[in-house]
Amino acid sequence: MELLVVIAIIAILAALLLTAVSKAKGKAYQIQCVNNVRQLGLALQTFVQENHVYPLNVNVEVNKGERSEHYSNWAEALSYEALGIPKSDFPYFTNGVWNCPSARWNQKPSVNTMNIWFSYGYNYLGLNSGGKNEATGLGGKTTTIYGPLAPPVGESEVTAPADMIAIGDAFDGNTVLQRASWDLAQDVGKPSARHQGKANVVFCDGHVESPTLKFLFEDTSAAALAKWNRDHLPHRERLSP
Repeated sequence: MELLVVIAIIAILAALLLTAVSKAKGKAYQIQCVNNVRQLGLALQTFVQENHVYPLNVNVEVNKGERSEHYSNWAEALSYEALGIPKSDFPYFTNGVWNCPSARWNQKPSVNTMNIWFSYGYNYLGLNSGGKNEATGLGGKTTTIYGPLAPPVGESEVTAPADMIAIGDAFDGNTVLQRASWDLAQDVGKPSARHQGKANVVFCDGHVESPTLKFLFEDTSAAALAKWNRDHLPHRERLSP
């Protein structure tokens, strides 16, 4: 009986230790992710300071030599222009500051057929349900079926840089951060398990916050919605019905 009691106590202590280790590991991963997002925010600020515009989400005219500083997309622009990542390091977005250590992707073909995944996304569109309205994000001002395109958003067009989301944890594996993909993210990116129900986000002024997933993707208050739009208005009419 005494031996059984000792074994039970050891088992309880082991369980407590494993829980503590797991929480410590998760916290360390979150801190690393925060640092990654901060570095991406600094890279974004560097690009904006040099060019006075935000990088295009997609630069469809790069092969024509147009807006070469934007490369073919925003991630390349930050990597090659501001982060100093050599082009030979492709795919750059699976390593270094582009890789969240807590990101886990659903590998089932029925859920996700992608071969590579982005940990972080760009607020390219703003608050928009399916790209049917004018883009109010950072990725460009001409809205098409391909999303926002040139001309790029000017630095002065962001009304409240300290309160506008720029880059953050993305949960659908793509290069964009948007509320519209939240339903897909549940199956693909396992968002609730990444940072204990939170997401790391850097704002246009470079500061980092870790709002709850509920606030970021589900809250319909003016304070929550305005953070997605460069005019700092909630645009509640753009929510999916």
